Amino acid sequence: MTTFVLATHNAHKVDELRRILGERLGHHQLIGYDGPEPVEDAETFEGNALIKARAAAVFTGLPAIADDSGIAVDALGGAPGIHSARYAQLLTGSCRDDGDNLRLLLANLQGVVDRAAQFVCAAALVDVAAVDAGSPFEHTERGTWPGSVLEAPAGGGGFGYDPIFRPDGLDVSSAQLTADEKNAQSHRAIAFGLLITKLRKRYG
Repeated sequence: MTTFVLATHNAHKVDELRRILGERLGHHQLIGYDGPEPVEDAETFEGNALIKARAAAVFTGLPAIADDSGIAVDALGGAPGIHSARYAQLLTGSCRDDGDNLRLLLANLQGVVDRAAQFVCAAALVDVAAVDAGSPFEHTERGTWPGSVLEAPAGGGGFGYDPIFRPDGLDVSSAQLTADEKNAQSHRAIAFGLLITKLRKRYG
């Protein structure tokens, strides 16, 4: 059995990832992370996921799992993208909660007809104790969930941009899906499903 640390302080994300990973971890154990948060200054989702996983792996000495995710809107050139969690803070200098990010995105899309967007998640695994070709083992996977941005929030579930994201093929927002429905198809489910396949091949 191998113990992995989940490198996030986001309680919503911890709950969601534990549901997603569930029995697929097999006999391995997943624990929470209470160490310092690194500066996420990479230019890609994969880069930021690796920054978080590296920090947790070094701090704990355990193999670490992390992710970076966000919403990318076509009409905004892929924004907010990697800045999704800090969107309002970066553009207005103030961000009290997820609602500020959501309201700013809706304001920036006011009058825009093409509202195509996708949720993106990069999941990373870093093991500083294992060495491949002279360097710590690192691996990333990406998942995308295509959809569009609604004109107003709908639903009270999920978190972040869920209330304004309508997945392709559905007539509800991702905040109106049950946790099981979301976890069966989301960007995070796709990315971590691929990562778990790699993890199980490596660690058994």
